[in-house]
Amino acid sequence: MPTEELRRPRLSLACWACMLSLAGCAVPADPPPHAVNPPASWQGDGAQADASAPAFDAHWWRHFGSSELDALIAQAEAHNQDLARALARVKGARAQARIAGAQLLPELTGQVDASREARLGGRAEVDGNESMAGFAARYELDLWGRQDALHREARQGMRASVFERDAVRIGVAAEVASSWLQRAGLRERAAIARHSLENAQRVLRLVESRGRAGAAAPLELAQQRGLVAMRERELARLRQEARNAETALALLLGLPAPEPVAAEVRLDAVQVPAISAGLPSRLLVRRPDIAQAEARLAAANANVQAARAALLPRVTLSASIGVQGQAPGALFDNPLYSLAAGLAAPIFDGGRLAGARDLAEARREELLGAYRGAVIAAFADAQTALHAVAGIDAQALAHAGELREARRAAELSELRYKAGAETLLVLLDAQRVLYAAQDLEIQLRQARLQARVALYRALGGGWRDDGRVLAQGER
Repeated sequence: MPTEELRRPRLSLACWACMLSLAGCAVPADPPPHAVNPPASWQGDGAQADASAPAFDAHWWRHFGSSELDALIAQAEAHNQDLARALARVKGARAQARIAGAQLLPELTGQVDASREARLGGRAEVDGNESMAGFAARYELDLWGRQDALHREARQGMRASVFERDAVRIGVAAEVASSWLQRAGLRERAAIARHSLENAQRVLRLVESRGRAGAAAPLELAQQRGLVAMRERELARLRQEARNAETALALLLGLPAPEPVAAEVRLDAVQVPAISAGLPSRLLVRRPDIAQAEARLAAANANVQAARAALLPRVTLSASIGVQGQAPGALFDNPLYSLAAGLAAPIFDGGRLAGARDLAEARREELLGAYRGAVIAAFADAQTALHAVAGIDAQALAHAGELREARRAAELSELRYKAGAETLLVLLDAQRVLYAAQDLEIQLRQARLQARVALYRALGGGWRDDGRVLAQGER
């Protein structure tokens, strides 16, 4: 190692004064964004109807009282591929946070070199072996907080990835519950269509019997046969939709094909839970997507500070210690050390650093809009879900009387047709109304349950920020 490199560097007083004056130009932190004012209360007559309902937790689907649904959601949490990708992103973000945190610490490396040098064809003064072993350390003084800002950016990015994972988990659970209800509803509707087809075939046999006796015209026979064909078409359509629902559910469960269903689930056996919406302001701490947007904004703020600090000089300290000799046994006869300090300041880069700062500030403005948009969208989701719950409950209540009267009209019209007191057209219309009412009953029952799934999801699915995300990222 040359002797000149072993000299201790001396920084002039002017250099130190310049560094200390620049240290006073610390990059100021930006103020937090203006919050979106939440509404004072939810709108609608039924918005607070279930205010006395018990609070739900992260296993909200258990309030439906179905062990099959519990098992399906557990399977989805273990095998859903969207959730698996979200978990992988969390691992990557935690690794990135560790990498950024390492920049705040000194870098220590060990080195061992061995070489031989000689001139081809003869002796020279440079002939001989050379061996060297030692350690070198390097450390950048974080005078302006650039490295700390980059570390905070990475940590906030890690928090955002954790919140994104939680949002995906809630979404997967809600989609599994909704798909499961849709599959059950379509199967029940197919069962009603099959029963209606059997009833239409029974009436067709009655019309054919009356036709053979000369009491029914060919037009009546054609009309009833057309009704039977229409019922067959409806049954085929519902069976196809039920199979599609099974395939969609299998996709959420991470399965290449649907599995056989052990037992049929009737929607009237599923409990309709009562849900308390709480105060609108509580939604800000109950939605992981809002927390994710807030963490992304915090990361952007830290990135702006790092970009501004990059415009200022950097001070780097380095030190090394080692031994050197021409033979392994003589290594410790020549111990060496080196200390150095360097100051590097950008002078001309064509506007690259200033452009990076402007880009970071623009990105922050974009994420500020995304944060505010996430808050507004959360209130809209919850309000829409509350309207759906109240509206579908009112429809189901009114439809109960409609179904009761449709069933009575169908029974009376068939009795009167058998007695010859009513035309087939009246009977056909009564059958059509009854089938539509029975089918709508299942649709409303399914919609009532799915509306509560949507409300659970809109209210955050029982999510809570336990405050341990950053601590986990440090491990």
